[in-house]
Amino acid sequence: MIRDITIGQYFPGNSFLHLLDPRAKILITLFYIVTLFLCKNFFSLFLLLAVAILSVLISRISFRVILKGLRMILLIILFTAALQIFYNSKGTVLWKPVPAWKFAVTDQGIFSAVFLSIRIVALILFSSLLTYTTSPTQLTDAIERLLSPLKLLRVNVHALSMMMTIALRFIPTLIEELNIIISAQKSRGADLDSGSLLKRAKALVPIFVPLFVSAFRRAYELAFAMDCRCYNGEKGRTRMKIMKLGPRDYVGFAASAILTAAVVVTSYVPLSSIFIFESVI
Repeated sequence: MIRDITIGQYFPGNSFLHLLDPRAKILITLFYIVTLFLCKNFFSLFLLLAVAILSVLISRISFRVILKGLRMILLIILFTAALQIFYNSKGTVLWKPVPAWKFAVTDQGIFSAVFLSIRIVALILFSSLLTYTTSPTQLTDAIERLLSPLKLLRVNVHALSMMMTIALRFIPTLIEELNIIISAQKSRGADLDSGSLLKRAKALVPIFVPLFVSAFRRAYELAFAMDCRCYNGEKGRTRMKIMKLGPRDYVGFAASAILTAAVVVTSYVPLSSIFIFESVI
């Protein structure tokens, strides 16, 4: 299951999404997330889900990679859906285990569970494309440029963007190292898959201790390497590639604006005119 974590990985390519300006990709992703939480019915939600699937097809990234990332949040989706089903008391009661209980399954609870599940899937599908199609260096420069107005408040924008990008960059490295440590402990006879919850928690101690030691060692080595290369932050730093917005980026902005407008309009259309279920969210 740990091998299924794909966040922070970059897959080189020449697709339309790969060639977009990193700043445009960040802004388009933020617009999509805001729009996703503005939708109020299944029509607009399925429209956003279709856009997310279309974006994956445009990026030419294998759906196997995308599905591996979704497997990690499957438990979160199921838990969220269960909460909506049993804690949403609005609507018609379909099933109640015990008459004295406050918990009951209602039609609105089921609709809310399906609605939230699709929303989470669409969110992961679209937002994961940001790191899949953008290299860590480009992501650092884009975040720094977008946060540059904070320099007026004496915020060290370069250090902030560097920390965020390094954290994303080393997630796959730490996951790979964690897999190696788990395999090494199992080869020594460690039992990590059986026993009570407390026993499993104790069995994780020999795994996380070397993992933290390795993480601190990597951090020290990275800092030492940056120091040897005379890294001094933003001062006097030049860039080989200057980011410029092009026609592709403006097409992306226009598509985002049209999508947001469509979602806002369809979210406030009367139900009787489009025959869809209104979400209670």
